[in-house]
Amino acid sequence: MEEDAKLKTDKIYLSVVVPLYNEEGNVELLHERIKNACVALGKSFEIIFIDDGSKDKTVEKAVNLSPLKLIQFRKNFGQTAAFDAGIKEATGEIIVTMDGDLQNDPADIKLLLEEMDRGLFDVVSGWRFHRKDTFMKKFFSRTANLLRKILIQDKIHDSGCSLKAYKRSCFEEVDLFGEMHRFMPAILEMQGYKVGEVVVSHHPRIHGVTKYNWKRAIKGFVDMISIWFWRKYANRPLHLFGGAGIVFSVVGTFILIWMAIEKIFFNASLAEKIWPLIGIFFILTGMQLFISGLLADILVKNYYKNRDQMNYSIKSIINN
Repeated sequence: MEEDAKLKTDKIYLSVVVPLYNEEGNVELLHERIKNACVALGKSFEIIFIDDGSKDKTVEKAVNLSPLKLIQFRKNFGQTAAFDAGIKEATGEIIVTMDGDLQNDPADIKLLLEEMDRGLFDVVSGWRFHRKDTFMKKFFSRTANLLRKILIQDKIHDSGCSLKAYKRSCFEEVDLFGEMHRFMPAILEMQGYKVGEVVVSHHPRIHGVTKYNWKRAIKGFVDMISIWFWRKYANRPLHLFGGAGIVFSVVGTFILIWMAIEKIFFNASLAEKIWPLIGIFFILTGMQLFISGLLADILVKNYYKNRDQMNYSIKSIINN
């Protein structure tokens, strides 16, 4: 009986997972605010920082913080890889993710948990209703949100907000790749999890510089297409590839019939029809390359999953 009671006491309720990349100006204050927010909840907690190959003094400042589990990557693998590593190390019943730039407010963790209990949600995503970002960052974010609603058709207003709360069961069969941490609510909703949303605070960045740029925007769009494919065709790829094959075969047949009519009835020279053939060649080549990319995406995910291996390398894990 005493051992069972001890196990219940030692069980972690909340894990806060935060990737860091060149955040030496924020890491100490961020830790303090997260710790204060968790203590105020009156629940057992752990704080997990993932250093994503920082080149400044982020690790030097974080290594002495307590309580903290610090995961250090050998190099920069990206925010999604950092989230995945932190989530896999987390032991809490509830996992909260957030950015390391102090734009997310740790005090809002309470709002996420209250909304999760109130709506019996498996996932609660933060909604930065009043954003404190530059015009260009807002523009890219809102464009991405519009495309996401068209392609993925989820109900989340602000999928790019990293401040989210998840029940631990959400990650039992999920690995994160590319920029896919942004689309976790959509992915989980596709799998039948109940997803909610709550308005949270958003603060202007004071220290450091934003890591968001056009390259990440392009990667995010490609991942969005990948998720669209999974949502519609993961269990029935033949409907996509077979359907496309039929369409192209019909089009090709009509072109050949048209050429035959031109040759037989109008005595036209087929040698003069090179440009339509070139156009068709380019369209087919483009489609083939894109479909090959989708298939390669599936193969890569299965490769890592079957080998119990991910696309990043952890240098060390320090427990304070």
